[in-house]
Amino acid sequence: MKNTFNIKVLEFKIIEELPNAWNFDSYKNLLNVMEYGDISDIADNDLKDMCLMYLSENDPEESAAIVLDYIFNERLNSGQKDNLSNEMIDEKMYEEYADIAMHEEFFNIHQLLYKAYNGKFPHPEAVSFKIEISSKNKQSLSIFDEQTEATLLRLLVQGMPDNTLIKRLYDEQLEKGKFNEAKDIIWQLTKQSNELDTFIFSITSSAYWFKDLKYADDFDVEISHDVYVDDN
Repeated sequence: MKNTFNIKVLEFKIIEELPNAWNFDSYKNLLNVMEYGDISDIADNDLKDMCLMYLSENDPEESAAIVLDYIFNERLNSGQKDNLSNEMIDEKMYEEYADIAMHEEFFNIHQLLYKAYNGKFPHPEAVSFKIEISSKNKQSLSIFDEQTEATLLRLLVQGMPDNTLIKRLYDEQLEKGKFNEAKDIIWQLTKQSNELDTFIFSITSSAYWFKDLKYADDFDVEISHDVYVDDN
């Protein structure tokens, strides 16, 4: 069965940090890792500034290693963290690291270090956008009940150029079958329904994947339930 949808990009903006990436507890934990000392007298609203200031008192590579160890702990070995702490000075690991499941966390690390060192690290760029998806047949919207991220990618790429990065790297996954990487490409996702035949999705991800969507006009797309049949 073919499902036809109309897609409208309601909002698109570039952001430097992700919502709720860091909170009071994570700033406290990071200060403790850096052996700041007694933090009981630091007001919650001052924790971020104190954390940034204390990070900036180290060499950039040392601070990168500290935050990498805090975020990834045993998921990366010491050699990997040492290499990454040097590479992050010049390279955007939230785009380049081989395991895209770690990209969102790498972005949060870059964002914190960029703030602490006033631009010494690469400028972090993510995107936050809102799309409206409607269908004349409300039953078609049931396609979003499972594999939501994969469905969204398969729809959204049809409004982007043929050379857009997702199409070039994941052409087979977009075509048919499982698309496990979709949940790592879309970092944050919320869905709301304002009408029986309409969904509104709010999506946060890297500009690396979605910068081309900024220029998309409203577009109609088709997708079949058959794309989720895995031949293997």
